[in-house]
Amino acid sequence: MGTGFTVDTPLKVARFGIASVVSLVDDIFLEQVRKRIALDHNRTFVAIDDYEEDSRARRITAYLDLLQELIAEQFDALRKSSFEDDGEIVRYCELLPDCELRNKYQQMLDTENSDTRLQLQSEIRASIIPGPIDVNIMTKLDRDFDRRGVEYPKNGSDALSALRGFMNSKVDGAVVLSAGMNRRLFSYIATFDAAYPDASGHVAKRIILKVSDYRSALVQGKMFAKNGLHIAEYRVESGLNCGGHAFGGKGQLMGPVLSEFRDNKQQLINTLREIIVKSHEISERNNCGKPPAARITAQGGIGDFAEDSLLREVYSVDGTGWGSSFLFVPEVTNVDDKSLVKIIAAKAKDIFLSPSSPLGVPFWTMRTSASEDRRRQKIIDGKPGSSCPKGFLAADTEFTKTPICTASHAYQKRKLKQVKVAEMAFDDHQTAEQAVFEKACICHDLAGVATISMDIDPDAQASVCCGPNAAYFEGTATLKQMASHIYGRLRLPLNSERPHMFINELHLSLDFLRGDIAKCRENFSERMMKSVNDCLENLEKGVEHYRELAANNLSKSHESFLQGLELIQQELTEIKSKSASFV
Repeated sequence: MGTGFTVDTPLKVARFGIASVVSLVDDIFLEQVRKRIALDHNRTFVAIDDYEEDSRARRITAYLDLLQELIAEQFDALRKSSFEDDGEIVRYCELLPDCELRNKYQQMLDTENSDTRLQLQSEIRASIIPGPIDVNIMTKLDRDFDRRGVEYPKNGSDALSALRGFMNSKVDGAVVLSAGMNRRLFSYIATFDAAYPDASGHVAKRIILKVSDYRSALVQGKMFAKNGLHIAEYRVESGLNCGGHAFGGKGQLMGPVLSEFRDNKQQLINTLREIIVKSHEISERNNCGKPPAARITAQGGIGDFAEDSLLREVYSVDGTGWGSSFLFVPEVTNVDDKSLVKIIAAKAKDIFLSPSSPLGVPFWTMRTSASEDRRRQKIIDGKPGSSCPKGFLAADTEFTKTPICTASHAYQKRKLKQVKVAEMAFDDHQTAEQAVFEKACICHDLAGVATISMDIDPDAQASVCCGPNAAYFEGTATLKQMASHIYGRLRLPLNSERPHMFINELHLSLDFLRGDIAKCRENFSERMMKSVNDCLENLEKGVEHYRELAANNLSKSHESFLQGLELIQQELTEIKSKSASFV
């Protein structure tokens, strides 16, 4: 969800028991938003300057504490609100899925006995809880130097400072770790008591791992277990059918991956628990209770109630995540008016997997976003590259001692000069120049959707990193409408051409595979060829898995699903034949 879309979403949904995630990448942006929110709520704001001691961690702590304070006030008012006058507690209950608490609410509405009604209302008030303020740390964004080239002190790198800011805050929530492993970050988490269960088994600062497959969950889970740390949730994300950075390309598909988690969940829990118990014995952490078992959840391309139910019923996931869908809910996420119009109008061709990220990882981009328009115009004007106002992705030292970002004007000017004098064919020159131009300023521009709508920076050029599923929603919705769509009480309009989430993921995987084959043709290597063959094998296994799924669990969409699989099988056969021709 980038940095801006959900920066203040907890203020909008937490009082209704809904969890949301705040990105901790950009502390400069968080400080700007803290000032905006403090002023809007008549709170004192004392700025934390860029180069004050431990400023990044302190800014994050201050922002999260402000959210926590305001949400506590919101929730207290909600709990005391009236059922008779359609107070916010009514809205809380009506947003619930089918569950025991919603049944109790319906029972309260149906009863004519005033004493029973009051008793049920009292029980509901005692049962409701606010949603947590969760945070996200991209583990790979972990600079050791500030913008001046000054090395950070011990434990002062970006990721570790962000973690410290979260751990020192008053929030009771989870840190979502994404983008792979960072050993020093993982080890640093173990130094905070709040990451361990108390005597009752409650963990105040929980760990959620975003993973793409079972092996990754097991490997990373063991790393934490050796330090005595529990994983509260394994968040399985589609490698390609998601927003932001895409970590796919191996042909691993959501269905087969989730089936492996389903079949091995208890073994995973037992294996890690044994390691944790031994770790606690060695470290003499004798006061740790037993926390709840890890949850397995899934996200990436879910579009309707049937798909959500399939994941829960067939693959036994404990929860699902909906990301890009909420870009169409203005009361929940930040999207400036111009960007919202473009997102609603976007078709599949307008949302593409680009090489724009300076991290070198494929990145979902909306072609029509203001950020992309500006990037292209600067190339036309002969002034490519960003001024790099923040530098969170500055990591290249090809031309400078102090790391700079490959999307910056400082880098692109030097790189283009190097390309110009290099001895290569004309077409190769053009390709090399295009590779330089493609990098975009995402760490700053992703905040634009919020800095525009909050009047922090009205002239910002917003970047939009919605996933491919956003192409199929056809208008805005209220929070109640989106919740009802998710829980099957209402169906929002979706483009009739929208494929099933599994079929769409297969199409995306085929497109990605074609790109890898093209690269292999240009620069053949045994390693690349093995990667292509592994991907082909995984996709063929995936198609077979989905044939079995269709036969046993997709009675309503059985025919169209199988037709989609048949077309994909034909494409796979053709790709396999062509890829074999240059071995």
